[in-house]
Amino acid sequence: MLTYNFRYELKLLLRSRWIQLLSLMLLVLFGFSAFNGQQKVEKRRSDIAEAHLEMRENDAMMLMLLDSVEHGLEVSVPYWTIPSSPMALGNYYPRVAAMEPQPMAFLSTGQADLFTHYVKPTVSGDDFALNFTEMTSPVQLLFGSFDLAFVIVYLLPLLIIAFSYNVLSAERENGSIRLLAAQPITIQEWVMQKLGLRFFWMALLVTVTLILAFLLIGMDIVAQATSFLSFLALVLAYMLFWFALAFLINLQAGSSAKNAVALLGLWVVFVLFVPSVVNQLGNTFYPMPSRTLMINEMRSLKEEVAKKQDEILDNFLRDHPEYALNDTTQSRGFYHRYMASQRLIREELSPAVNAYEEQLQKQQDWIGRFKWISPAILAQESLNEMAGTSTENYEDFRKQVIAFAETWRGHLTPFLYNNRDFSQKDYPNLPKFIYQKSQASTWSGLAIILVLSGLVYLIGIFIYKRQKERNILTTF
Repeated sequence: MLTYNFRYELKLLLRSRWIQLLSLMLLVLFGFSAFNGQQKVEKRRSDIAEAHLEMRENDAMMLMLLDSVEHGLEVSVPYWTIPSSPMALGNYYPRVAAMEPQPMAFLSTGQADLFTHYVKPTVSGDDFALNFTEMTSPVQLLFGSFDLAFVIVYLLPLLIIAFSYNVLSAERENGSIRLLAAQPITIQEWVMQKLGLRFFWMALLVTVTLILAFLLIGMDIVAQATSFLSFLALVLAYMLFWFALAFLINLQAGSSAKNAVALLGLWVVFVLFVPSVVNQLGNTFYPMPSRTLMINEMRSLKEEVAKKQDEILDNFLRDHPEYALNDTTQSRGFYHRYMASQRLIREELSPAVNAYEEQLQKQQDWIGRFKWISPAILAQESLNEMAGTSTENYEDFRKQVIAFAETWRGHLTPFLYNNRDFSQKDYPNLPKFIYQKSQASTWSGLAIILVLSGLVYLIGIFIYKRQKERNILTTF
Protein backbone atom coordinates (compact mmCIF):
# COMPACT_ATOMS: atom_id res chain seq x y z
CA MET A 1 0.00 0.00 0.00
CA LEU A 2 2.85 2.36 0.78
CA THR A 3 4.39 1.74 -2.65
CA TYR A 4 1.05 2.44 -4.30
CA ASN A 5 0.60 5.63 -2.29
CA PHE A 6 4.11 6.72 -3.21
CA ARG A 7 3.48 6.30 -6.94
CA TYR A 8 0.00 7.80 -6.76
CA GLU A 9 1.18 10.81 -4.75
CA LEU A 10 4.07 11.48 -7.14
CA LYS A 11 1.78 11.32 -10.19
CA LEU A 12 -0.77 13.54 -8.47
CA LEU A 13 1.80 16.17 -7.55
CA LEU A 14 3.38 16.15 -11.01
CA ARG A 15 0.04 16.41 -12.81
CA SER A 16 -1.14 19.23 -10.57
CA ARG A 17 2.25 20.91 -11.13
CA TRP A 18 2.66 21.28 -7.36
CA ILE A 19 6.27 20.06 -7.41
CA GLN A 20 7.24 22.34 -10.30
CA LEU A 21 5.56 25.38 -8.75
CA LEU A 22 6.94 24.65 -5.29
CA SER A 23 10.47 24.16 -6.67
CA LEU A 24 10.34 27.51 -8.44
CA MET A 25 8.94 29.34 -5.39
CA LEU A 26 11.51 27.82 -3.03
CA LEU A 27 14.38 28.62 -5.38
CA VAL A 28 13.25 32.23 -5.77
CA LEU A 29 12.61 32.74 -2.05
CA PHE A 30 15.78 31.03 -0.84
CA GLY A 31 17.93 32.51 -3.58
CA PHE A 32 16.78 36.10 -3.11
CA SER A 33 16.84 35.97 0.70
CA ALA A 34 20.32 34.37 0.76
CA PHE A 35 21.58 36.98 -1.72
CA ASN A 36 20.02 39.76 0.34
CA GLY A 37 21.60 38.44 3.52
CA GLN A 38 24.99 38.05 1.81
CA GLN A 39 24.85 41.65 0.59
CA LYS A 40 24.39 42.87 4.15
CA VAL A 41 27.27 40.73 5.35
CA GLU A 42 29.51 42.12 2.59
CA LYS A 43 28.53 45.65 3.65
CA ARG A 44 29.53 44.80 7.22
CA ARG A 45 32.85 43.37 6.11
CA SER A 46 33.46 46.44 3.95
CA ASP A 47 32.74 48.81 6.85
CA ILE A 48 35.09 46.90 9.17
CA ALA A 49 37.80 46.76 6.49
CA GLU A 50 37.52 50.54 5.98
CA ALA A 51 37.81 51.08 9.74
CA HIS A 52 40.95 48.92 9.88
CA LEU A 53 42.39 50.69 6.83
CA GLU A 54 41.77 54.07 8.46
CA MET A 55 43.47 52.82 11.64
CA ARG A 56 46.52 51.63 9.69
CA GLU A 57 46.77 54.96 7.86
CA ASN A 58 46.51 56.82 11.17
CA ASP A 59 49.16 54.56 12.67
CA ALA A 60 51.51 55.29 9.75
CA MET A 61 50.99 59.01 10.33
CA MET A 62 51.48 58.51 14.08
CA LEU A 63 54.84 56.75 13.56
CA MET A 64 55.99 59.52 11.22
CA LEU A 65 55.09 62.16 13.81
CA LEU A 66 56.83 60.21 16.57
CA ASP A 67 59.93 59.88 14.43
CA SER A 68 59.95 63.63 13.77
CA VAL A 69 59.43 64.48 17.46
CA GLU A 70 62.15 62.08 18.59
CA HIS A 71 64.60 63.69 16.16
CA GLY A 72 63.70 67.18 17.36
CA LEU A 73 61.94 68.22 14.17
CA GLU A 74 58.97 70.55 14.07
CA VAL A 75 55.60 69.01 13.21
CA SER A 76 52.69 70.82 11.59
CA VAL A 77 49.83 69.42 13.70
CA PRO A 78 48.07 70.84 16.78
CA TYR A 79 50.14 70.12 19.88
CA TRP A 80 47.28 68.35 21.61
CA THR A 81 47.23 65.68 18.88
CA ILE A 82 50.95 64.85 18.95
CA PRO A 83 51.08 61.10 19.74
CA SER A 84 54.06 61.39 22.07
CA SER A 85 51.44 62.39 24.63
CA PRO A 86 49.77 59.16 25.84
CA MET A 87 46.37 60.86 26.11
CA ALA A 88 46.62 62.20 22.54
CA LEU A 89 47.52 58.71 21.37
CA GLY A 90 44.64 57.14 23.31
CA ASN A 91 42.06 59.60 22.00
CA TYR A 92 43.15 60.34 18.42
CA TYR A 93 44.67 56.98 17.47
CA PRO A 94 42.29 54.39 18.96
CA ARG A 95 42.22 50.69 18.11
CA VAL A 96 39.32 49.12 16.21
CA ALA A 97 37.30 46.68 18.31
CA ALA A 98 35.48 44.73 15.58
CA MET A 99 33.07 41.82 15.57
CA GLU A 100 33.77 40.04 12.30
CA PRO A 101 30.72 38.38 10.68
CA GLN A 102 30.54 34.63 11.07
CA PRO A 103 30.58 32.31 8.02
CA MET A 104 26.81 31.74 8.32
CA ALA A 105 25.95 35.38 9.10
CA PHE A 106 23.83 35.67 5.94
CA LEU A 107 21.25 33.29 7.42
CA SER A 108 19.72 35.82 9.78
CA THR A 109 20.07 39.57 10.24
CA GLY A 110 19.04 39.15 13.88
CA GLN A 111 20.29 42.12 15.91
CA ALA A 112 22.76 43.20 13.20
CA ASP A 113 20.47 45.99 12.01
CA LEU A 114 20.39 47.46 15.54
CA PHE A 115 24.00 47.13 16.71
CA THR A 116 27.26 48.09 15.09
CA HIS A 117 30.01 45.58 14.35
CA TYR A 118 32.91 47.80 15.41
CA VAL A 119 33.70 50.43 18.04
CA LYS A 120 36.71 52.67 18.66
CA PRO A 121 37.16 53.06 22.44
CA THR A 122 39.22 56.04 23.64
CA VAL A 123 41.02 56.59 26.94
CA SER A 124 38.79 59.50 27.95
CA GLY A 125 35.51 57.90 26.90
CA ASP A 126 32.86 56.49 29.22
CA ASP A 127 32.38 52.73 28.98
CA PHE A 128 28.64 52.99 29.60
CA ALA A 129 28.36 55.71 26.96
CA LEU A 130 30.02 53.68 24.19
CA ASN A 131 27.69 53.72 21.23
CA PHE A 132 26.88 50.17 20.13
CA THR A 133 23.77 51.11 18.11
CA GLU A 134 23.44 52.19 14.51
CA MET A 135 21.27 54.75 12.76
CA THR A 136 18.63 52.51 11.22
CA SER A 137 15.55 53.34 9.19
CA PRO A 138 12.41 52.92 11.35
CA VAL A 139 10.58 51.61 8.27
CA GLN A 140 13.16 48.83 7.91
CA LEU A 141 12.86 47.99 11.59
CA LEU A 142 9.07 47.82 11.24
CA PHE A 143 9.09 45.39 8.32
CA GLY A 144 12.29 43.55 9.24
CA SER A 145 14.80 42.05 6.83
CA PHE A 146 14.06 39.62 4.04
CA ASP A 147 16.64 37.02 4.98
CA LEU A 148 16.64 33.22 5.09
CA ALA A 149 15.45 33.23 8.69
CA PHE A 150 12.37 35.24 7.67
CA VAL A 151 11.59 32.88 4.79
CA ILE A 152 12.00 29.78 6.95
CA VAL A 153 10.21 30.99 10.09
CA TYR A 154 7.36 32.93 8.46
CA LEU A 155 6.86 31.87 4.83
CA LEU A 156 7.83 28.19 4.76
CA PRO A 157 4.96 27.19 7.13
CA LEU A 158 2.50 28.90 4.76
CA LEU A 159 3.80 26.81 1.87
CA ILE A 160 3.46 23.68 4.00
CA ILE A 161 -0.12 24.63 4.90
CA ALA A 162 -0.97 25.15 1.22
CA PHE A 163 0.69 21.79 0.44
CA SER A 164 -1.08 19.70 3.09
CA TYR A 165 -4.31 21.26 4.35
CA ASN A 166 -6.68 19.14 2.21
CA VAL A 167 -5.07 15.72 2.15
CA LEU A 168 -8.17 13.99 3.55
CA SER A 169 -10.86 16.59 2.91
CA ALA A 170 -10.13 16.61 -0.83
CA GLU A 171 -10.89 12.86 -0.98
CA ARG A 172 -14.17 13.43 0.82
CA GLU A 173 -15.14 16.31 -1.46
CA ASN A 174 -14.21 14.27 -4.56
CA GLY A 175 -16.33 11.33 -3.36
CA SER A 176 -13.46 8.82 -3.21
CA ILE A 177 -13.37 8.40 0.57
CA ARG A 178 -15.46 5.18 0.44
CA LEU A 179 -12.94 3.62 -1.93
CA LEU A 180 -10.24 4.37 0.62
CA ALA A 181 -12.30 2.74 3.35
CA ALA A 182 -12.33 -0.47 1.31
CA GLN A 183 -8.54 -0.64 1.32
CA PRO A 184 -6.61 -2.67 3.95
CA ILE A 185 -5.41 0.47 5.73
CA THR A 186 -6.89 2.77 8.35
CA ILE A 187 -7.60 6.39 7.57
CA GLN A 188 -5.08 7.38 10.21
CA GLU A 189 -2.31 5.37 8.50
CA TRP A 190 -3.37 6.62 5.06
CA VAL A 191 -3.21 10.29 6.14
CA MET A 192 0.14 9.70 7.83
CA GLN A 193 1.54 8.08 4.68
CA LYS A 194 0.23 10.86 2.45
CA LEU A 195 1.68 13.57 4.66
CA GLY A 196 4.89 11.60 5.14
CA LEU A 197 5.36 11.39 1.38
CA ARG A 198 4.62 15.09 0.98
CA PHE A 199 7.11 15.84 3.74
CA PHE A 200 9.67 13.69 1.89
CA TRP A 201 9.19 15.54 -1.41
CA MET A 202 9.17 18.95 0.23
CA ALA A 203 12.26 18.13 2.31
CA LEU A 204 14.02 17.01 -0.87
CA LEU A 205 13.03 20.21 -2.69
CA VAL A 206 14.07 22.39 0.27
CA THR A 207 17.45 20.64 0.51
CA VAL A 208 18.18 20.93 -3.21
CA THR A 209 17.06 24.57 -3.48
CA LEU A 210 19.03 25.54 -0.36
CA ILE A 211 22.17 23.96 -1.81
CA LEU A 212 21.62 25.83 -5.09
CA ALA A 213 20.98 29.11 -3.24
CA PHE A 214 24.14 28.69 -1.16
CA LEU A 215 26.19 27.90 -4.25
CA LEU A 216 24.78 30.96 -6.03
CA ILE A 217 26.06 33.28 -3.29
CA GLY A 218 29.47 31.60 -3.33
CA MET A 219 29.33 29.68 -0.06
CA ASP A 220 31.74 26.75 0.28
CA ILE A 221 29.33 24.09 1.53
CA VAL A 222 32.09 21.50 1.89
CA ALA A 223 34.18 23.75 4.14
CA GLN A 224 31.10 24.65 6.18
CA ALA A 225 29.60 21.16 6.08
CA THR A 226 28.98 20.93 9.84
CA SER A 227 27.25 24.31 9.99
CA PHE A 228 25.20 23.57 6.86
CA LEU A 229 24.05 20.19 8.15
CA SER A 230 23.07 21.73 11.50
CA PHE A 231 21.11 24.41 9.65
CA LEU A 232 19.42 21.84 7.40
CA ALA A 233 18.50 19.65 10.38
CA LEU A 234 16.87 22.64 12.09
CA VAL A 235 14.88 23.52 8.96
CA LEU A 236 13.65 19.93 8.52
CA ALA A 237 12.67 19.71 12.19
CA TYR A 238 10.71 22.96 11.88
CA MET A 239 8.98 21.63 8.76
CA LEU A 240 8.15 18.41 10.59
CA PHE A 241 6.30 20.38 13.27
CA TRP A 242 4.00 21.99 10.71
CA PHE A 243 3.35 18.70 8.98
CA ALA A 244 2.46 17.24 12.39
CA LEU A 245 -0.06 20.07 12.81
CA ALA A 246 -1.45 19.30 9.35
CA PHE A 247 -1.80 15.65 10.42
CA LEU A 248 -3.75 16.71 13.52
CA ILE A 249 -6.10 19.01 11.60
CA ASN A 250 -6.68 16.59 8.71
CA LEU A 251 -7.83 13.86 11.08
CA GLN A 252 -10.66 16.07 12.25
CA ALA A 253 -12.36 15.36 8.91
CA GLY A 254 -13.44 18.94 8.32
CA SER A 255 -13.89 20.63 4.98
CA SER A 256 -10.89 21.98 3.07
CA ALA A 257 -11.90 25.55 3.92
CA LYS A 258 -12.12 24.76 7.64
CA ASN A 259 -8.77 22.99 7.57
CA ALA A 260 -7.12 25.95 5.86
CA VAL A 261 -8.60 28.43 8.36
CA ALA A 262 -7.58 26.25 11.31
CA LEU A 263 -3.98 25.88 10.09
CA LEU A 264 -3.71 29.59 9.28
CA GLY A 265 -5.04 30.35 12.76
CA LEU A 266 -2.35 28.12 14.28
CA TRP A 267 0.24 29.90 12.13
CA VAL A 268 -0.90 33.24 13.54
CA VAL A 269 -0.76 31.85 17.09
CA PHE A 270 2.67 30.23 16.91
CA VAL A 271 4.44 32.69 14.60
CA LEU A 272 2.91 36.05 15.54
CA PHE A 273 0.82 35.95 18.70
CA VAL A 274 2.90 33.86 21.13
CA PRO A 275 6.25 35.61 20.40
CA SER A 276 4.60 39.02 20.78
CA VAL A 277 2.93 38.08 24.06
CA VAL A 278 6.10 36.56 25.54
CA ASN A 279 8.12 39.63 24.58
CA GLN A 280 5.49 42.05 25.90
CA LEU A 281 5.17 40.20 29.19
CA GLY A 282 8.95 40.32 29.58
CA ASN A 283 8.89 44.10 29.13
CA THR A 284 6.00 44.38 31.59
CA PHE A 285 7.43 42.20 34.36
CA TYR A 286 11.00 43.46 33.98
CA PRO A 287 10.81 47.06 32.71
CA MET A 288 14.11 48.63 31.74
CA PRO A 289 15.38 51.48 33.95
CA SER A 290 15.27 54.89 32.31
CA ARG A 291 18.45 55.50 30.36
CA THR A 292 17.66 59.22 30.42
CA LEU A 293 17.74 59.23 34.21
CA MET A 294 21.06 57.39 34.15
CA ILE A 295 22.53 59.98 31.77
CA ASN A 296 21.24 62.83 33.97
CA GLU A 297 22.77 61.14 37.00
CA MET A 298 26.06 60.85 35.12
CA ARG A 299 26.04 64.57 34.25
CA SER A 300 25.25 65.60 37.81
CA LEU A 301 28.01 63.40 39.15
CA LYS A 302 30.50 64.84 36.64
CA GLU A 303 29.67 68.39 37.74
CA GLU A 304 30.09 67.38 41.35
CA VAL A 305 33.37 65.63 40.72
CA ALA A 306 34.78 68.51 38.65
CA LYS A 307 34.68 70.76 41.75
CA LYS A 308 37.01 68.51 43.73
CA GLN A 309 39.31 67.01 41.11
CA ASP A 310 42.50 67.94 43.01
CA GLU A 311 41.29 66.09 46.10
CA ILE A 312 40.30 63.10 43.96
CA LEU A 313 43.73 63.08 42.32
CA ASP A 314 45.47 63.13 45.70
CA ASN A 315 43.37 60.18 46.86
CA PHE A 316 44.01 58.35 43.60
CA LEU A 317 47.78 58.78 43.84
CA ARG A 318 47.68 57.72 47.48
CA ASP A 319 45.92 54.49 46.44
CA HIS A 320 48.31 53.99 43.50
CA PRO A 321 51.80 54.89 44.70
CA GLU A 322 53.34 53.38 41.58
CA TYR A 323 51.86 56.31 39.62
CA ALA A 324 53.10 58.91 42.11
CA LEU A 325 56.79 58.04 41.84
CA ASN A 326 57.55 60.67 39.22
CA ASP A 327 54.66 62.98 40.05
CA THR A 328 55.25 66.61 40.94
CA THR A 329 52.85 69.42 41.64
CA GLN A 330 53.85 71.10 38.40
CA SER A 331 53.09 67.95 36.38
CA ARG A 332 49.47 67.79 37.41
CA GLY A 333 47.71 68.71 34.21
CA PHE A 334 44.15 68.40 33.01
CA TYR A 335 44.34 64.71 32.14
CA HIS A 336 45.91 63.78 35.49
CA ARG A 337 42.84 65.09 37.27
CA TYR A 338 40.41 63.99 34.56
CA MET A 339 41.48 60.32 34.47
CA ALA A 340 41.33 60.07 38.26
CA SER A 341 37.85 61.63 38.32
CA GLN A 342 36.63 59.34 35.49
CA ARG A 343 37.62 56.31 37.51
CA LEU A 344 35.53 57.62 40.41
CA ILE A 345 32.58 58.33 38.12
CA ARG A 346 32.65 54.78 36.75
CA GLU A 347 32.67 53.37 40.27
CA GLU A 348 29.78 55.60 41.39
CA LEU A 349 27.65 54.82 38.33
CA SER A 350 28.34 51.09 38.30
CA PRO A 351 25.20 50.28 40.40
CA ALA A 352 22.94 52.08 37.89
CA VAL A 353 24.67 50.42 34.93
CA ASN A 354 24.48 47.02 36.63
CA ALA A 355 20.76 47.48 37.30
CA TYR A 356 20.22 48.23 33.61
CA GLU A 357 22.13 45.10 32.58
CA GLU A 358 20.38 42.93 35.19
CA GLN A 359 16.94 43.92 33.92
CA LEU A 360 18.01 43.18 30.35
CA GLN A 361 19.28 39.77 31.46
CA LYS A 362 16.00 39.07 33.28
CA GLN A 363 14.06 39.85 30.09
CA GLN A 364 16.24 37.45 28.13
CA ASP A 365 15.87 34.77 30.82
CA TRP A 366 12.08 35.23 30.72
CA ILE A 367 12.02 34.62 26.97
CA GLY A 368 14.35 31.67 27.44
CA ARG A 369 11.98 30.05 29.93
CA PHE A 370 8.95 30.25 27.64
CA LYS A 371 10.46 30.01 24.16
CA TRP A 372 9.52 26.32 24.00
CA ILE A 373 5.86 27.37 23.65
CA SER A 374 6.46 28.47 20.07
CA PRO A 375 8.65 26.60 17.57
CA ALA A 376 8.95 29.90 15.69
CA ILE A 377 10.84 31.44 18.63
CA LEU A 378 13.06 28.37 18.88
CA ALA A 379 13.80 28.40 15.15
CA GLN A 380 14.49 32.15 15.06
CA GLU A 381 16.83 32.07 18.05
CA SER A 382 18.66 29.02 16.73
CA LEU A 383 19.15 30.68 13.34
CA ASN A 384 20.40 33.85 15.06
CA GLU A 385 22.90 31.79 17.02
CA MET A 386 24.09 30.02 13.87
CA ALA A 387 24.53 33.40 12.18
CA GLY A 388 26.24 34.95 15.20
CA THR A 389 23.68 37.78 15.30
CA SER A 390 21.74 36.87 18.44
CA THR A 391 21.21 39.19 21.41
CA GLU A 392 23.68 37.08 23.40
CA ASN A 393 26.33 37.52 20.70
CA TYR A 394 26.08 41.30 20.76
CA GLU A 395 25.91 41.43 24.55
CA ASP A 396 29.07 39.35 24.67
CA PHE A 397 30.70 41.68 22.11
CA ARG A 398 29.74 44.72 24.21
CA LYS A 399 31.30 43.22 27.33
CA GLN A 400 34.48 42.36 25.45
CA VAL A 401 34.72 45.92 24.10
CA ILE A 402 34.25 47.40 27.59
CA ALA A 403 36.98 45.09 28.90
CA PHE A 404 39.25 46.15 26.04
CA ALA A 405 38.53 49.84 26.74
CA GLU A 406 39.74 49.29 30.30
CA THR A 407 42.84 47.50 28.95
CA TRP A 408 43.47 50.42 26.56
CA ARG A 409 43.25 52.94 29.40
CA GLY A 410 45.28 50.75 31.72
CA HIS A 411 48.09 50.47 29.15
CA LEU A 412 48.43 54.24 28.66
CA THR A 413 47.70 55.46 32.20
CA PRO A 414 51.23 54.65 33.51
CA PHE A 415 52.70 56.81 30.73
CA LEU A 416 50.54 59.72 31.93
CA TYR A 417 51.21 59.53 35.66
CA ASN A 418 54.91 58.73 35.29
CA ASN A 419 55.29 61.67 32.89
CA ARG A 420 56.70 59.41 30.20
CA ASP A 421 56.34 60.15 26.51
CA PHE A 422 55.10 57.51 24.12
CA SER A 423 57.76 56.51 21.56
CA GLN A 424 58.11 54.37 18.47
CA LYS A 425 59.54 51.46 20.43
CA ASP A 426 56.33 51.34 22.49
CA TYR A 427 54.11 50.94 19.41
CA PRO A 428 54.40 47.12 19.01
CA ASN A 429 53.20 46.69 22.59
CA LEU A 430 49.87 48.47 22.04
CA PRO A 431 46.87 46.26 22.97
CA LYS A 432 44.96 44.62 20.12
CA PHE A 433 41.31 43.61 20.24
CA ILE A 434 40.49 40.04 19.26
CA TYR A 435 36.84 39.08 19.36
CA GLN A 436 36.25 35.73 21.02
CA LYS A 437 33.06 34.19 19.64
CA SER A 438 30.96 32.52 22.29
CA GLN A 439 30.15 28.90 21.60
CA ALA A 440 26.37 28.46 21.49
CA SER A 441 24.69 25.14 20.78
CA THR A 442 21.61 25.05 18.54
CA TRP A 443 20.86 21.39 19.23
CA SER A 444 18.65 22.21 22.23
CA GLY A 445 16.26 24.21 20.04
CA LEU A 446 16.19 21.44 17.45
CA ALA A 447 15.50 18.81 20.12
CA ILE A 448 12.61 20.81 21.61
CA ILE A 449 11.05 21.28 18.15
CA LEU A 450 11.24 17.53 17.57
CA VAL A 451 9.63 16.87 20.95
CA LEU A 452 6.82 19.32 20.15
CA SER A 453 6.31 17.64 16.77
CA GLY A 454 6.03 14.25 18.44
CA LEU A 455 3.61 15.66 21.01
CA VAL A 456 1.34 17.11 18.29
CA TYR A 457 1.42 13.76 16.46
CA LEU A 458 0.46 11.86 19.63
CA ILE A 459 -2.39 14.30 20.26
CA GLY A 460 -3.66 13.58 16.75
CA ILE A 461 -3.49 9.82 17.39
CA PHE A 462 -5.29 10.23 20.70
CA ILE A 463 -8.12 12.29 19.21
CA TYR A 464 -8.50 9.90 16.30
CA LYS A 465 -8.78 6.86 18.55
CA ARG A 466 -11.59 8.51 20.46
CA GLN A 467 -13.59 8.79 17.28
CA LYS A 468 -15.18 5.74 15.80
CA GLU A 469 -14.21 5.23 12.22
CA ARG A 470 -17.73 4.36 11.10
CA ASN A 471 -19.00 7.64 12.57
CA ILE A 472 -16.40 9.55 10.55
CA LEU A 473 -17.42 7.71 7.36
CA THR A 474 -21.10 8.45 7.86
CA THR A 475 -20.33 12.17 7.80
CA PHE A 476 -19.01 11.98 4.25
